[in-house]
Parts: sequence; structure tokens; C-alpha cells
Amino acid sequence: MDGLTLAGRTAVVTGGAGGIGRAICADLAALGAHVIVADLDETGANETAAALPEASALHVDLGDPGDIAAAVTRLRPVDVLVHNAGVSIVEPFTESDPAHWDLMWRINLRAPMLLTRALLPGMVDRGWGRLIFISSDGARAGSGGEGAYAATKAGLFGLAKTLAREAARGGVTSNVVCPGPTDTPMTRAVAERHPGLLDRLERQIPLRRIGRPDDVAGVVAFLCTERAGYITGQTLSVSGGITMH
Repeated sequence: MDGLTLAGRTAVVTGGAGGIGRAICADLAALGAHVIVADLDETGANETAAALPEASALHVDLGDPGDIAAAVTRLRPVDVLVHNAGVSIVEPFTESDPAHWDLMWRINLRAPMLLTRALLPGMVDRGWGRLIFISSDGARAGSGGEGAYAATKAGLFGLAKTLAREAARGGVTSNVVCPGPTDTPMTRAVAERHPGLLDRLERQIPLRRIGRPDDVAGVVAFLCTERAGYITGQTLSVSGGITMH
């Protein structure tokens, strides 16, 4: 099918060494993109990049604006920017630590703002670009114990829609993908502290299973192609139907 290729494009995926991030990197590489695996986990980023046909690793601390600025100077022109990195700390809001709020704000919202501010002008100048923000269904519907996380991830909705309006005439689209419960290391870590959580979630999901990283990656990959060039300012859930809008 025409238009389902990213040959000649360069894609940056933050959190690219994680569960969903690694799947996104693999799908973008399969479409022909040169993938830059950006992650704080340098070993994981190198391993992910080494497994792809054309990729490189970028070590970056998204919590440090200076490190983000330095990383940007090492990048070739970027056509696709996938903001996948995220931090979630589960705790009842009234018992939550404001230091945790700050960490989640820095990684989940400020870092996408800083990276986009640095890389979007080049996309507009070249007349083509894709911005993808990985948020969460918890940000759309609420999620117990994730007040600060949901708040920071919800901020991506307003950012993405604003950029969709501002960058449209430059040929750049901007969309949000919201994973529902997905089998990732972060989800497993939470489940270990809350026995029975995954079983309860599966019973609530109409498709009766927890999502897989490649469920999310496939949607992201499509949104990055020319076939999705008329889709912008949208929020798509990949949740097995646990949330419907």
C-alpha cells in the first residue's frame, strides 16, 4: 500500500528502551525510518538500537533541561518525534509527596515541551513532520492513586492540540495516543505492590486481556506515515475498550 513507509525519515523516540518505547522503535524501523532511541537507560538504549536495522542510541536525562539542550545539538534533522517517556508514582493524592509531583511534571510534560520547542521549527521549515504524544487513559478517565501522573499526562492533550493548530500549515501533524492497561515493566512493578490488580483489570476490559506494547506501537507507526497525513489534533485510546469516547 502506498504511503505506509518512513524511508528516508528520522524518528526520535523518548523512553525508547522501555516496553512500549521499544515496540514503537521496532515498528518505525520496520517502516524504513532511522530511529534514534532516546533514554536515560544508556545500556537499554544501545541494546534496542543494536537490534534494529538502522538506529542509534541517544543518552539523555529528560529531567534536566541542560541535558535536553545538549542532546538536541547531537541530532540530525528530525522528522518524527514520539514523546513516549513517562514516570508514574502511585499514591493517594492526599498522601502524595510534592517532590514526586515535580518529578512527573519534569519528565511527563516539561520534557515534551522542551524537545518539541527545539525540534518543531525544523519540521516546519522542511514542510513535513509528525508529533506523537503518549499520554494515558488514566489522564482521560481518572485513575485511583495517579492524580499527579494523570494531571501531567493530561497536559499533553492541550499541548498537542495547540501544536496541531499552530503547525498545520507547515505540514506537521500532532496527535495523542492513550494506552490503557498495558503489559510493561512499569505496569508489572505496580502490580507487584497491588496483588490481583491485573486480574481485576482484565475482567473490566471488553476484549478480556491486558494490552501489549505492539498494540500501541502499531497505532503510533500508522500516525507517522503519509496515510495519516489528514489526521491531526486527535486523541486515540488503545485500551481494549475499557474506555470508550
